[in-house]
Amino acid sequence: MPEGPELHLASHFVNEICKGLVFGGCVEKSSVSRNPEVPFESSAYHISALARGKELRLTLSPLPGSHPPQKPLSLVFRFDIRRFGHWDPGGEWQPGRGPCVLLEYERFRENVLRNLSDKAFDRPICEALLDQRFFNGIGNYLRAEILYRLKIPPFEKARTVLEALQQCRLSPELTLSQKVKAKLQNPDLLELCHLVPKEVVQLGGKGYGPERGEEDFAAFRAWLRCYAVPGMSSLRDRHGRTIWFQGDPGPLAPKGGRSRKKKSQETQLEAEDRKEDPPSKSISRTQRARKHCPKNVPQQSEGASLPQNLETPAVPEKGKRRGRRASTGRHRGPKSKPDTQPREAGEISAS
Repeated sequence: MPEGPELHLASHFVNEICKGLVFGGCVEKSSVSRNPEVPFESSAYHISALARGKELRLTLSPLPGSHPPQKPLSLVFRFDIRRFGHWDPGGEWQPGRGPCVLLEYERFRENVLRNLSDKAFDRPICEALLDQRFFNGIGNYLRAEILYRLKIPPFEKARTVLEALQQCRLSPELTLSQKVKAKLQNPDLLELCHLVPKEVVQLGGKGYGPERGEEDFAAFRAWLRCYAVPGMSSLRDRHGRTIWFQGDPGPLAPKGGRSRKKKSQETQLEAEDRKEDPPSKSISRTQRARKHCPKNVPQQSEGASLPQNLETPAVPEKGKRRGRRASTGRHRGPKSKPDTQPREAGEISAS
């Protein structure tokens, strides 16, 4: 599921690409899409985008003199945890979502500290950070990076962590520049909810940069300190989402949950090498079949008739053939039938 920074990068990309371009016609929806139809048609219009938290709004604005007469139309895109997107042609932000951690920091901070009595803050801090009513724009990798930087156990009670921020007040004797410097040097959790996503946006890339393929994600992967990083531990929260962390998971960690550590690539390769079976124990089905095939079956060319007296085929040793009784040592040669029609070589049985 794309998080706040990804949708902000997407909006910047749309605005940059569509800048100065004039579009025309109606909006055509894919035949396989289950999204609603877009009731918009204009001979000339512009496209612009704006992101807020985990939502993206695309606005189609008709130009003066365009026809038919049409009011601007906005589509709001939302995404679920499977990364599937859908749009709402109403153009309104989803009610109930809190202020954006990137664009509305002061309102975001106030909204959290004012509502600490909400039952959402009875949960572990790692789960509370995914509640979009309070942390609009924070997702799985962001919560791991934020908690890691502050060395906060992911399964510490959210209210315990956040109540301390209500008492934090900088000395009024400090100048404005000193207050800004103090916040940048020692940011609290809510400040990191604003600063960490901002770092990701400043990195760029992630599919919206000038590079192609994996190279466009290189800077982001190098930036990660905790999320899916070798040496870090992980657990699943009660929603089944994996949280990455270092050290003690905290008092509200799920009972019976087993912490897994991310192995480095070298360790994984060594483990795979040890798992390889020795050649003597890994006999393929083809090799077993060859082992039991008679060695003296004559090869016949296509269309050639069989001789009347075939040599007796070799009998496998005791217990070697699956599904056959062990040989008693007495066997009969195949009966020859002079009146039998000759068979082609391809019909020879290997029994």
